Amino acid sequence: MVAEGSVFRYGDNVDTDVIIPARYLNTANHAELAAHCMEDIDSQFVKTVQKGDIIVADRNFGCGSSREHAPIAIKESGVSCVIARSFARIFYRNAINIGLPILECEEAAASIKAGDRVQVDFDSGTITNMTTSQVFQSEPFPPFMQELIAAGGLAAYMAQKEGV
Repeated sequence: MVAEGSVFRYGDNVDTDVIIPARYLNTANHAELAAHCMEDIDSQFVKTVQKGDIIVADRNFGCGSSREHAPIAIKESGVSCVIARSFARIFYRNAINIGLPILECEEAAASIKAGDRVQVDFDSGTITNMTTSQVFQSEPFPPFMQELIAAGGLAAYMAQKEGV
C-alpha cells in the first residue's frame, strides 16, 4: 500500500477541537465533518486539500477529547496519511479503527516542510520526500493493520470477515 501527496504541516499539540471544532459535532455526516476539517488552525485547508495529500505534524497530534470525528474528518477530506513525531494514544487508536493510516517518525516530521511532495510505502515503512530526495524509515504496518486500513476501518474489516 502506497500513499503520495502534498504536505500540510502543523506543529505540536494539534488537538481534536481544531481538527474538527465542537460546533460541528452535531452531525454524523462524514462529508459535513470534512468540510470543516482544520478550519480553526488552517482556514485554507478545506479549500486546497487534494485527495492523497498528507498531514505532517510534530508532537502529540490528536490530543484532547477522544472523539472519532477528528480522524473521520481528516480521512474524508482526502488525506491519505498523517505523519507525526507522536500521536495522542486515543487518536492513534481511533485513526486505525476508522482506516486512516498514521505513522510516527521523528526524523520525517522534523524535516518535511509544507508543500513538499511525499510518498509513503506502508509495506516497508519508507517515507520519501520527493521534493528533497530524503528517505526516512518508520515502522511498517503489520499485515493485519494494512488489511484493516484497506478495508476502511475496523467495522468494515469485521463485516468482511463475517461475510456481512
